[in-house]
Amino acid sequence: MAGSNGTLLLAFRIVLCCALASVATTLLLLVTRPCAYSLPRTILAASGLDPHLISCADDGSAKAQLSDGDGGHNKPGSGGRPIVTDLLSCGEPRLPSHALPPFRCCPPTPASDAAVANFTFPDPGEPLRTRQPAHGAAGADSVARYARAVALMKALPESDPRSFYQQANIHCAYCTAAYRQAGRPELHVQIHFSWLFFPFHRAYLYFFERVAARLLGDPGFAVPFWSWDVPEGMRVPPEFADAASPLYDPIRNPEHAPPRVVDLDFSKVDKNYTDEQQIQLNLRTMYKQMVTNAPLPSLFYGQPYRAGDREMPGAGTVELSPHNTIHVWAGDLSQPNHENMGTYYSAARDPIFFPHHTNSDRLWEVWRGGPARHADFTDPDWLDSSFLFYDEDARLVRVTVRDMLDIGRLRYAYAEVGLPWLSARPPINPGDVNRGRDPPHLESVRFPVSLDAPVTAEVSRRPGKPRSHWEEVLVVEGIEADGADFVKFDVYVNAVDHEKIMPGGREMAGSFVSLKHPGNMVVQSSMRVALNELLEDLGAEGDGSVTVTLVPVEGRVRIGGLRIVYMAE
Repeated sequence: MAGSNGTLLLAFRIVLCCALASVATTLLLLVTRPCAYSLPRTILAASGLDPHLISCADDGSAKAQLSDGDGGHNKPGSGGRPIVTDLLSCGEPRLPSHALPPFRCCPPTPASDAAVANFTFPDPGEPLRTRQPAHGAAGADSVARYARAVALMKALPESDPRSFYQQANIHCAYCTAAYRQAGRPELHVQIHFSWLFFPFHRAYLYFFERVAARLLGDPGFAVPFWSWDVPEGMRVPPEFADAASPLYDPIRNPEHAPPRVVDLDFSKVDKNYTDEQQIQLNLRTMYKQMVTNAPLPSLFYGQPYRAGDREMPGAGTVELSPHNTIHVWAGDLSQPNHENMGTYYSAARDPIFFPHHTNSDRLWEVWRGGPARHADFTDPDWLDSSFLFYDEDARLVRVTVRDMLDIGRLRYAYAEVGLPWLSARPPINPGDVNRGRDPPHLESVRFPVSLDAPVTAEVSRRPGKPRSHWEEVLVVEGIEADGADFVKFDVYVNAVDHEKIMPGGREMAGSFVSLKHPGNMVVQSSMRVALNELLEDLGAEGDGSVTVTLVPVEGRVRIGGLRIVYMAE
């Protein structure tokens, strides 16, 4: 009997050891190779792993990867995890001095984490919502329905997450350090100046639009887009200037009411241009930001931003300009922080915010589907970054970047308005360009440098690098901008005298633009300018260096350095 008991005990120990070894192996594989195993979220939760922190790349959803050319911190898989929003971490925002009430941004808190649902795509049988331009006959009807939707949202109690009050606060919460990174409470979540800019705002618009459609009882409702990139749409739609309309915001720049033409290169001072001159400058700005400076995903979207990273690593082309410049152009410069549109915490309080961002979202689709057929990132840290929104049923939903990549599955589309800026390639200034000549003698510049006056430096390059495989990129690094003010500086390449460059001229390669930020923070970021097409136009492909001039326009800023890298994504 004793021998039998000993045999049973030995067998039990063997089974127990095998079970423990199996569990340990599974947990090890889940930690090291989470995407190779598909387990229910309940099992993942029991294992102690947060299912929303498991990153799994979808090979069919995107094509491009970041290259090694821009430094190790940009390489996919080099550390970090996706940015994950934790509603329970939402707290007091960092607001600028003299901010206008309300002073809290966090959404209503659900009873428990169990109340958060994972995103599901709408029924394919739903009507396709076609977003119309705010100008023209079709736009008038779309804007009128948008006005009714905003009125219904404003009539809801402020405690209702679908109210206009709460919808506006979403932008505030994600832009003023109210949210902290899940598992890293000392780090903020910021959806600007990084690769999160486009997907976050797409998700924001998606849920806003569905809430509006439900309140209207109109499943086909779509938010109109303010088409400031085409001449017909380069004015504030007149309905937004009607003081009797729900779309009117008294805290908006009165000098820029229609028929004033928008300035996509605005610098707090209106230019003395005719409408025709301003429109031409706008088209050239669009060409630079959508074509010349945006050949690669990281240049268009912005720089990688992962869990554990410092916020605002670097904005993409369209975010810097015209997105940021329009925010300032529409904001009331007589307000202490250029409210409402001119600063992050209050921007979405102006109903024009949403048509402004539908146009930015439209340009994302244009960039992806144009002749170059640009690809998205495949980095799981991008694809699995997630945000929280309340849907039309006042239900809290977690949505990831990968959920937002196919607008057909999201059941919306854009009406065609043409792309006149595609034929607005900027001209060169023959008398002011160092084409085929040695650059002028330059005094040595010791970085970092405060940009109190224009700074010109010679930057070495490798002219023999195969241009068909690599994009040559100028990196302006170590930018430290005064967050208490609007900051803008321009970047010129091979301009002997930048003051003689015509508006929108080829040598003006791009602009860094930063809105006012909360508190007294210093905006630490970077900027990238694509050079291949620019150097071709300037006839400088074979030169051993380029001359770069940084010109301060507004605000205080310090520059850490300049370098040229070669990227392929």
